[in-house]
Amino acid sequence: MAVLPIQITGNPVLHSPAADVTSFDDELATLVADMFETMEAAPGVGLAAPQVDVPLRLFVFNWTDDDDTLWRGVAINPTLWVSPVPIGPADEDEESEGCLSVPGERFALRRSQLAMLTAVDLDQKPFEIRAEGWLARIFQHEYDHLDGVLYVDRLDHAASKAAAKAVKKSGWGEPGLSWMPGVDDLEG
Repeated sequence: MAVLPIQITGNPVLHSPAADVTSFDDELATLVADMFETMEAAPGVGLAAPQVDVPLRLFVFNWTDDDDTLWRGVAINPTLWVSPVPIGPADEDEESEGCLSVPGERFALRRSQLAMLTAVDLDQKPFEIRAEGWLARIFQHEYDHLDGVLYVDRLDHAASKAAAKAVKKSGWGEPGLSWMPGVDDLEG
């Protein structure tokens, strides 16, 4: 297993839709293992393949909810259904999220409270998870990566301006930038 470099906003792989996974082989299993190691080293609660410069529709997740239930797995070729997004401004304390591809920044974003994830695992076994709260947020965030959307792309006008300023100040927003979890002093 290896920690992989995480792509920073501006890399085309982060801003383009990913392709379906078609080969379920040892190479895919190694990628998934490396993604788990990278996510944990970052540290993060989710990581999509495009974030490690692989344009495939899969993400890993690892989160423990308030009931101490561990949600850990890989979603390959997922589909995601969500409830309507609540109306009103996002709460800075309750709805701020970050992204390993926009490291060190956090902005409040309204997300659906309920989500239904269907996907297959490494053995091509189908599964379904009904998620609420933060798990639903994690699934929406990672699923967006598979469509070439970063959470900062979904921010309201004021937060979007602040995010753009942070990206510019950090010198991001262009191809070829990445960071190495456990080596570089960045977190998101």
